[in-house]
Amino acid sequence: MDHFTSTQRPLYEVKANLFKGLAHPIRIRVLEVLAAADTVSVAELLADTRLEASHLSQHLSVLRRNNLVVAERRASQMFYSLAYPEVADLLTVARSLLVKILETTHEHLVSTVTMPDVVAAADTDDAVAR
Repeated sequence: MDHFTSTQRPLYEVKANLFKGLAHPIRIRVLEVLAAADTVSVAELLADTRLEASHLSQHLSVLRRNNLVVAERRASQMFYSLAYPEVADLLTVARSLLVKILETTHEHLVSTVTMPDVVAAADTDDAVAR
């Protein structure tokens, strides 16, 4: 496969890398917290996620590298916010999609439960022999 520079990569690769950046529950939680507020301090993110500072820092680094969040230093504290409002929209669409998937799965499960039991061939042979 040919190697592309970052500006020559196909859009589907760039999208896949964006989703890789999102692919951790802690990073999703951080984005949800940031979507609910204009800016959030690292101290607030630590309290919300209950992570050690070094682990949170690694997740924030991934989000920054993928251009999903921006950081701002105020005195001795760091504050984070979403880099683009569309990130919050993406979370909303993902939630909506998940609800629809769960509803469909639930409907399939309910229809399966209401189906008549399948009688095994051995059980049928025993019943006929009696």
